Amino acid sequence: MADEGLRPIVVKRIKKGGHAHHGGAWKIAYADFVTAMMAFFLLMWLLGSTTKGDLNGISEYFKTPLKVAMQGGSGSGDSSSVIPGGGKDLTRKEGQVKLADDPTVSKKTFNLTAAKAELERQETERLQKLKEKIEAKIESNPLLAKYKKQLLLDFTSEGLRIQIVDEQNRPMFALASAQLQPYTKEILQEIGVVLNDVPNKIGLSGHTDSTPYFTDAGYSNWELSADRANASRRALIAGGMADTKILRVVGLASAVHLDRLDPFNPINRRISIVVMNKKTEDAVSRDGAKLDVGADTDATNAAAAAAAAAAAAAPAPAAGKK
Repeated sequence: MADEGLRPIVVKRIKKGGHAHHGGAWKIAYADFVTAMMAFFLLMWLLGSTTKGDLNGISEYFKTPLKVAMQGGSGSGDSSSVIPGGGKDLTRKEGQVKLADDPTVSKKTFNLTAAKAELERQETERLQKLKEKIEAKIESNPLLAKYKKQLLLDFTSEGLRIQIVDEQNRPMFALASAQLQPYTKEILQEIGVVLNDVPNKIGLSGHTDSTPYFTDAGYSNWELSADRANASRRALIAGGMADTKILRVVGLASAVHLDRLDPFNPINRRISIVVMNKKTEDAVSRDGAKLDVGADTDATNAAAAAAAAAAAAAPAPAAGKK
């Protein structure tokens, strides 16, 4: 019994523990699974509702997406498609991409020189017809026929030139004045109607002979020739010519004679009407425009044409004094 009192007492304590804490990781996995299933069913629905042609277009796009995007058209064979590229018809494999790569497809080329030459030919033909029409009108009109010798028609580098010149006993204007004689008005009005038949712009220039003319107020042959050119412009418009056709009105005084051998010849007193060709129109329209020397050959040529316009065109045969 005494030994029993010395026996050690062992106390067993049992710990009661719960399940380990799992957290919310399963929720994330479940959400990913649901999202994947939704995407899968959405894909299956799209595939089931898409036509075969659209499927072919999408397939072609994903085969070469960058090439189709860069070289393709407005859609994968269909303008309503949101995917760019493809051909005209989704049911066909031959689309814009293959056509672009096909070396047998011919490319159109344009010869600018030949096109320009053709335009010049058409313009020359149009001005030639205008010249013939004016000549026919002069022959058929009794009023114009009387002044046939004072009406000179020829071609210059600027276009068709119509000149109304003075005669010794039949001047176009009153002496030292810009007042048109009655018959001069009628001539200009008859010509004005015909000029509307062509789209070309019109240039007017007034000329005097070398007889000195100067007033105390500084009015000289320069002012007189410019006023006469303007008076002729008004007569042309009164005859029915559109005001918008006028592109240039200048007075050249005695700087450009028709009869260079005799500067006092009455024929030098004249009005020149130029039906401008396209080259002259462009040169006059660009007057005063900025020019970068050496930057544009065409602009340089146009400037040269504008400078040449100030020189006398091919002179008509000189007429003697009367």
